[in-house]
Amino acid sequence: MSSELQLAALLCSRICHDLISPISALNNGLEVLEEDNDPEMREHALSLLSLSGRQASIKLQFARLAYGSSSAAAEDIDLTDAHANLADLLDGGRFELIWDVPAQTLKNDLVKILMNFIVIATEAIPRGGKITVTVSSEHGNTIMRVAAKGEAAQIKDETRKALEGKLDVDALDARLVQPYYAGLLVRSCDGRLSLDQIDNTEVALCIEA
Repeated sequence: MSSELQLAALLCSRICHDLISPISALNNGLEVLEEDNDPEMREHALSLLSLSGRQASIKLQFARLAYGSSSAAAEDIDLTDAHANLADLLDGGRFELIWDVPAQTLKNDLVKILMNFIVIATEAIPRGGKITVTVSSEHGNTIMRVAAKGEAAQIKDETRKALEGKLDVDALDARLVQPYYAGLLVRSCDGRLSLDQIDNTEVALCIEA
């Protein structure tokens, strides 16, 4: 299999992995409605359907922004949409999203990078914490920074290598393909990537492009 096909297959696996939980819950809820006439069980099934449907919708929207392609590669995307999706994605979980970003639009690929940086940030603080997003401009370039602050914050070596393009496609799996893809986007934008480790409590991903 060519490297391009391998990359596409792994990205598809990543998306399927992210969606399998809410889709399975939807199926379970439908089965309860079909087979159980107990009012309490049916009420529980309806709640499960509502929650799982919303989660599936949020994750599909994220996949569209993080991995999808617009009709025009250079089309700008309103960061308000990205913020709304990320707030929903992280709502009620272990992460607090701090969005220090003025209202603006960014090119499609830069928004993809931002969304993928968020995923890497959540994986850097698996016990939870704060994720702070800043976007600014300097000398005509866009500077995006995603900082993750939490207990034992760390970007794993294999994630760092994938981001920096130091892994072959054959060495990737459904988890590592995401930072690898983010690194491809950074290089396609001629961006300058930096990864900072601050003590053992904070990591930051930054791109200037």
